Amino acid sequence: MSQAATFHLELHRFIRAPRERVFDAFTNETALAAWHCPRGMTVIEASADARVGGRYRIVMGTREGSRHIVVGEYQKVDRVDFLAYTWAWESGSMPPELKTLIEVTFTDKDGGTDLHMRHSGFPSTQARDSHMGGWQSVFNRLSDLLDPAGSAGTVRVIGDTRSTYVRTVRMALAEKGVAYTLDPAPPHSPDVLAHNPFGRIPAFCDGPVSFYETRAILAYVDEAFDGPSLLPQWGATAHARGEQWISLVNCHAYDAMVRRYVLQYVFPKGENGQPDRAVIDAALPDIDAQLQAFDGAYGERDYLVGTERSMADLFLAPILAYVEMFPEGAALLGKYPNVRRAQAAIRARSSFAETQPVLG
Repeated sequence: MSQAATFHLELHRFIRAPRERVFDAFTNETALAAWHCPRGMTVIEASADARVGGRYRIVMGTREGSRHIVVGEYQKVDRVDFLAYTWAWESGSMPPELKTLIEVTFTDKDGGTDLHMRHSGFPSTQARDSHMGGWQSVFNRLSDLLDPAGSAGTVRVIGDTRSTYVRTVRMALAEKGVAYTLDPAPPHSPDVLAHNPFGRIPAFCDGPVSFYETRAILAYVDEAFDGPSLLPQWGATAHARGEQWISLVNCHAYDAMVRRYVLQYVFPKGENGQPDRAVIDAALPDIDAQLQAFDGAYGERDYLVGTERSMADLFLAPILAYVEMFPEGAALLGKYPNVRRAQAAIRARSSFAETQPVLG
């Protein structure tokens, strides 16, 4: 169990499960097959002979078909306290002749298990750091497997449910079938600022990994979790078209429809506490032009790109739900039958019903 080099990484993780179950998840072939790969990958094959001198082999596969194979030998097996084993890439990110050492300590804590892992023997800081994100993601999957809350034990959405962007993220998670914990918080609150230095919502966490900016969050959710894709399924042109509509929503529609229209009613700043008519009247032509573009995009379809819902639909639907609540917006939507039909289709989805905000 000697260390081959001076570079190492250490990770602590609390798992809401008894120490016996956590330890056995490291040594049981069936359990290893369920969790021992980063999000977005699958374990194709897992074998383990969990005794001193015994060997293990784990084959991890990407959705694109590439394989990453790790092998090693158990150095110490002290159930349920300690586990040590070598780690080498038969096929992966480091030369197969390079062996590193993993030492895992399991300690009872607060009704669960404190897991401490030390991975040593890296030849460089770059090699060490390249493993950090992978291990964080792997341990997220371990938590999914053992935590009674499943993925809700690691996945958090932080923000005000009335935000259209918070709702977009929640709809995406519902579409993917991902359980999560919702932490209500206003913009610029301490919990939000802890993950987004600009204080905007939503913020998103998957264990120690966090993101902000809704498009980036949806990209992670789509790649990291199983379930139907959030991207259009018709190749490069469809993907680019979907990004076009997302960009239109983020760069133009949100400003006209939410900032300059809906929020004028929600937080009126005009004379005598009334909505500012000048701001509203200036926004209406822009909203009309945007709805016309969306109406043409839908055509006879219920979704902006192709025949299945995509991220673009999840960005737009929460905004239009607000627009129709106010008189001019309802009148403008009445001009565009394709938009109305498409919105009826997405509002019939369970992801829309499950994320309905409580307004007040």
